[in-house]
Amino acid sequence: MKLLSLNVGRPRAVDVPEESKSVTGIDKRPVDGPVRVAAPGPKGVGAGGVAGDAVCNTDHHGGDDQAVYAFAREDLDGWERELGRTLPSGIFGENLTTEGLDVSGALIGERWRIGSEVVLEVTSGRVPCLNFQRHLGERGWVKRFTHKGAPGAYLRVIRPGQIRAGDPIEIVHRPDHDVTVALTFRATMNEHRLLPRLLAAGEALHPEVLERARKYAAKQV
Repeated sequence: MKLLSLNVGRPRAVDVPEESKSVTGIDKRPVDGPVRVAAPGPKGVGAGGVAGDAVCNTDHHGGDDQAVYAFAREDLDGWERELGRTLPSGIFGENLTTEGLDVSGALIGERWRIGSEVVLEVTSGRVPCLNFQRHLGERGWVKRFTHKGAPGAYLRVIRPGQIRAGDPIEIVHRPDHDVTVALTFRATMNEHRLLPRLLAAGEALHPEVLERARKYAAKQV
C-alpha cells in the first residue's frame, strides 16, 4: 500500500451566479513534496490539513474532521472504464490518491501511517455536491457517484508531519466494529435506517454524522 499521488489545489474562480462562494479548490494537481500535513483547526475556522491546498468554502469543507481527503486509484480506474475518459489523480478533489488500499472499505477510526511521521484517522465518506459535478462535467454525476457507493474517505490528523508521493501506507490500528466508510455513506445519503448502526464507531465518527445518527436512533425508541 502506498501514496501514489499527493495532490493540492489552488483557488479557481467559479462562474456560476447562484454560488455563494466565487472560488473553489477542487481542482487538485499532483505535487512532488514533501508537504506538511497537520490539523487545521475546527470546521468553519480551519481550512485543509495539507499545506498549500486551498479550501475555499469552510462552511462545508475542511476542519479537523475533514482535514485530508483520500481516494483509491483503483476506484478512479473503474470510473475511467465506465466513463470512457482519462481521470488523472487529484481530479476527484482528493489530496491522497492511494494504491493497494480499500479506502471506502476502511473502518471509521482506522488509522494509517503514511511515511515515517504522519498518522491519519478515518472519520467519514465524502458527500458529492454540484460543484463536484460541474468540475467533472458529467450530467447526473451526484446521483451516479452516490449510487456507486465508494466515496473515498475523510481523515483527521493524529500525528502531523511531512509526506510525499511514493510513501508507504500502513494500517496501524483497526477498531473492533464493522462501520465502514461505505456503510456511513449509505446511511447518510439514502439509507437512513442504517444510521443507528453507525453508533458502534463512537467518537471516531465525524461529529456531524455522529449527532445525526444519535438523533435518528432516539426517534426510533
